Amino acid sequence: MRNGLAALPWFGLALIVIGLDQYTKGLASAGLDYGQPVRVFSWFNLTLQHNPGAAFSFLSDAGGWQRYFFSAAAAIISAVLAAWLWVMPRGQRLLALSLGLIIGGALGNLWDRIVFGYVVDFISVHYQHYYFPAFNIADSAITGGAIGMVLDSMVNRNNDMVGKRGESS
Repeated sequence: MRNGLAALPWFGLALIVIGLDQYTKGLASAGLDYGQPVRVFSWFNLTLQHNPGAAFSFLSDAGGWQRYFFSAAAAIISAVLAAWLWVMPRGQRLLALSLGLIIGGALGNLWDRIVFGYVVDFISVHYQHYYFPAFNIADSAITGGAIGMVLDSMVNRNNDMVGKRGESS
């Protein structure tokens, strides 16, 4: 049986991710000075940054066309994932959770690209002088969703293999 209306809570999750993402980006933009780290823990800073590129600032200095490219890509991918969430079989909760997180994260960053022309990042994790690129709640949701999709594919693959072994007996 297809998800259909049963997908609505997962779309609600995507809306929660968008809201939380935009709220925290607004707090960071209002309360932090650009590029000035605020230490929270020895390994964690809040540092306001603007990223016109993609993950890890990929294509951030490409001249402006990347804004439209990444905006179109996020919109198309979100639409495809939303359709998948709507038509996928019920009961695949990990996959549905993962899709909801990715959709919310993608649309949260899409909003920034449309409104500002860049994505607001503010979470900075580091070890001594080795810094991971700054990120935000949307990026975290996308990453969590991607990990969930990988886990789901491994669990479902194992279930499919068990079912196939049972069929051949």
